[in-house]
Amino acid sequence: MPDESRRRFLRIAAAAAAASTLPRSLRAAVPAGPAIRLGYAAITWQGKDDQAIDDIASLGFHGIQLRAAAVERWGEKPEELRRVLEQKGLALLCLSSGDVDADPALRSKYVDSHTKHARFVKAVGGNILQVISSRPKDRAPTPAEFERLGQLLNEIGRLTSDLGVRLVYHNHMNGFGEAPDEVARLLDASDRRFVSLLLDIAHYKQGGGDPVAAVTRHKDRLAILHLKDVKGPLPGDTRPARQSYEFVELGRGTVDVPGVIKALNAISFSGPAIIELDKVPGGARTPKEAAADNKRYAVETLGLSL
Repeated sequence: MPDESRRRFLRIAAAAAAASTLPRSLRAAVPAGPAIRLGYAAITWQGKDDQAIDDIASLGFHGIQLRAAAVERWGEKPEELRRVLEQKGLALLCLSSGDVDADPALRSKYVDSHTKHARFVKAVGGNILQVISSRPKDRAPTPAEFERLGQLLNEIGRLTSDLGVRLVYHNHMNGFGEAPDEVARLLDASDRRFVSLLLDIAHYKQGGGDPVAAVTRHKDRLAILHLKDVKGPLPGDTRPARQSYEFVELGRGTVDVPGVIKALNAISFSGPAIIELDKVPGGARTPKEAAADNKRYAVETLGLSL
């Protein structure tokens, strides 16, 4: 049975999800819990979801983000994954559902795929579905492409909303929302009723933005974020600075993570916030060891709780 800390986590997460759909003028009426609740992303384990679930739970986290590979494995038996997560005291905070782009020939494919994933999320007990976008090669997206992608996100988000699952757009290097103004442009091209923002603070930094400022700029669309750090340009790397970077454990890069937390508290953000590390830098340690370092920084330096 889930312990009391997990039950409290789930109550807070549910209240936060409900409150985030209200106009900001009405949110003050919603009882507040702890400002930010933490989860951890399984991406570091490179598809070894069983190990990720075990390790993340053993470190004391109560929430997890999984990727679309989980649908390939548990898609016909979501109740099995739900049971595993419940036994480990974990909630599915978000599913990384994959890509979208502005190619009209792929529109129906994207709608069908992400709607299918939303049904899976709901069956597992979650309520957030993440998408990223694929940027045209070697050029910026055109205004027409931003509009088409915004319309596609609206269509997907309307369908997922009907299922009780919130669609969030993840800003990302090599995506439509790479530079700060591009993130804003895509949000403007989409409907706030159906599309929210997953702010990845490391991708935002590498894309040329200030993640602290982004929290305030996008406070009305911000549903969830990735706590993440990045360093670059890398020594000896001959690539342009924009392409020369590495994601690292919290506190070991250039992101003002404490400043982000301060900004989140200033807008009464109620989470969830998911710590993410794509892979262990250098490969000398295990994903669990890196996660333990991230947990330590989040709790001891940032003052967050699990």
